[in-house]
Amino acid sequence: MIDITLTEEQRIIKDMVERFTEKEIAPIASEIDEEEKFPEEIFRKKMGEAGLLGVLMPREYGGSDAGVVAATVVIEVISKVSASVALSFGAHSVLCANNLKENCSPEQKERYLPALISGEAIGAMALTEPGAGSDAMGITTTARNEGDEFVLNGTKTLITNGPVADVLLVYAKSPACTDQRIPISAFIVEKDSPGFSVGKRIHKMGMRGSPVSEIIFEDCRVPFENLIGKEGQALKMLWSGLNVERVTLSGICLGILHSCLDTASHYARERQQFGRPIAEFQMVQKMIADMSTSKTAAHLMIYYAAQEADKGRRINREAAEAKLFSSEAATRAALDTIQILGGYGYTREFPVERWMRDAKLMEIGAGTSQIMRYIIAKELLSSP
Repeated sequence: MIDITLTEEQRIIKDMVERFTEKEIAPIASEIDEEEKFPEEIFRKKMGEAGLLGVLMPREYGGSDAGVVAATVVIEVISKVSASVALSFGAHSVLCANNLKENCSPEQKERYLPALISGEAIGAMALTEPGAGSDAMGITTTARNEGDEFVLNGTKTLITNGPVADVLLVYAKSPACTDQRIPISAFIVEKDSPGFSVGKRIHKMGMRGSPVSEIIFEDCRVPFENLIGKEGQALKMLWSGLNVERVTLSGICLGILHSCLDTASHYARERQQFGRPIAEFQMVQKMIADMSTSKTAAHLMIYYAAQEADKGRRINREAAEAKLFSSEAATRAALDTIQILGGYGYTREFPVERWMRDAKLMEIGAGTSQIMRYIIAKELLSSP
């Protein structure tokens, strides 16, 4: 039997995040979207002071070490108000900081984790390239070993937090590692590194308050001590990090599902047509029933996978299933909520159209729905 009851610590974190988002983020959620505004002061100062940025981080560096379930809770709660802020939180705390925690040397952790936890530094992960999205192994950014430093060349794109990041986890190929089939290396790159620059900022349909840009490496010089692990052997690190990313970021979908169901249900009870509330119409009831069922199923799938991750278990299939189902369910729920609100749903006076735009990204980022289906089928069909 699956038990997804939150622990006392996780409930305390949830209550705290709810109070924080209601006070700090909710009043400016529309502004964040409309102005494509990253709330840098809230992110760097207030989220750091509240302890949100350290939810996955070890206590010795200032974190709370609360685990994957707690991080998913934080993302879900923030997403009910602003999926943009939740996405930037995930890029910072999960894609960057958590991967550093799991794979860096003690010296590297001591140097970088405290600043990421406090908000003094904002983190990002740079993997995607113009010619390598779903095919992550097709990256062409290279890292040339020159003894006491590496020289990186290439371009990354669609990097969440790219325009504001101080510290980036960067994946590149090491051509000199001929003993490896896919010689991927991982590096910590600081924004003031020689040869590093932020390229054009990319304007998106949704998640507009989560900044995205190109990252350019032109003979970018990175100290040898910023290599994570061994040269050419970061492939396992890359795959394990993607699973945690998929589970936690699925919390965004769950947050959107919550908001859609609440709004659709309230509106259906209040809106009168043909002399009675539209909640009495069977087609409206069907959409609301489907939303509720999807929310419950997504909740179970996401938090089961998160619990398994906290136990250190392999979650390739579970993470893919959670992300696939929740992302597609969130998009359907947003579209159905717009339909229930009718003309009002299509206006920008209600946040539903924002939820629809935000939800669609979740079928693409962190692995498309097509890639998720491929992973699920491969896991099932390769088992005896």
